[in-house]
Amino acid sequence: MNSPLTAVPILRELVAIPTPSAVSNLPLLRWVAAMLEPRGWSVEWMPYADVAGIEKANLIARPNPSSAAEPIELAFICHTDTVPYASNWDSALVLEKHEESLHGCGACDVKGALACFLAAVSQLAATQLSPGVALILTADEEIGCKGMERLLAATNLRIQSAIVSEPTSLRPGIAGKGYGLARITVQGREAHSAFPGQGISAISVAARLITQIEAQIEAAFAVPDTLFDPPHSTLNIGLIQGGTAKNIIPGQCTFLVEWRALPSESPTGVLEKLRSLVEQAQAAEPRAKIQLEALRAEPGFSPAFTGPLQRRLSVLLPGAPIGIGFGSEASRVARIADEVIVIGPGDMRTAHSDRECVPIAELGLWTAVLSSLIQAN
Repeated sequence: MNSPLTAVPILRELVAIPTPSAVSNLPLLRWVAAMLEPRGWSVEWMPYADVAGIEKANLIARPNPSSAAEPIELAFICHTDTVPYASNWDSALVLEKHEESLHGCGACDVKGALACFLAAVSQLAATQLSPGVALILTADEEIGCKGMERLLAATNLRIQSAIVSEPTSLRPGIAGKGYGLARITVQGREAHSAFPGQGISAISVAARLITQIEAQIEAAFAVPDTLFDPPHSTLNIGLIQGGTAKNIIPGQCTFLVEWRALPSESPTGVLEKLRSLVEQAQAAEPRAKIQLEALRAEPGFSPAFTGPLQRRLSVLLPGAPIGIGFGSEASRVARIADEVIVIGPGDMRTAHSDRECVPIAELGLWTAVLSSLIQAN
């Protein structure tokens, strides 16, 4: 019989396997499969090559071979990729303890959650597991949930309750904001800065447009939803590029507009407003050429009802439900699941940085909760 484990040694192994989105996730999947298959789990691989030709896979594991045909009552979903870690973070792949937390790349986003699930499995006999449980591992979440999109296209899964793993400090995320992204390009005319009348400054046109975007679109984010922090939709101009030299009127300027809309709002509402503002800016400066390129416009998710998973978590955990403002696979999973909750140990505010960590106490608590959730009734 395999020995029971706690989450910490498992997490140490998972962190040591590098899984930025630019590399294959197969080594991590093989490690997980090697732990589950001796315990009687069936593992279904869904391999693919990404746009760069890197071999990757999604994976669905069930407690025993006969359960594959049964509906999934509770799906535990984890993405396997991390964001790239800084080159000067020498210990990124080494799990280190600082005070009461464990630090490492992926520690909370989301290898800590996966470690808890595997620990819970190791602590239960095969006969104690509910046949309706499934572990779903995906690739390429950090670059647009591409792995989950592939999984949904390749299967006809139906899920009653789904846990989407993300760091929420073990507060159940029962709703999530949508995500939008657009690129705006302003084409002006270059000229020597000593003769500004001969040019059209793309940066100046872009600056005036940005001012209008922030003033008019953010003013429309007035209806609050106290489930979220902040309790309204948000907008960010996160990247701007333009100009070639200090003494040349810039002929081109490009900037990215990102927004996170409450689930009650249309995912394309901001995009429509952006299009209107671009048209107004174009009319105000007809000598320039302004183009809008829609890159993403994804809906959020919100609960249709208080489901069985939410009710069980309200008994097992102390925290009240929240809404999440960051992106996750939940909006995709909501298409095929009756109930979706985003939850996991750690705080997203430490993720995507060399401060990434997960509290040891939360690993222990989440392992115990999962042990309760995956047991047969």
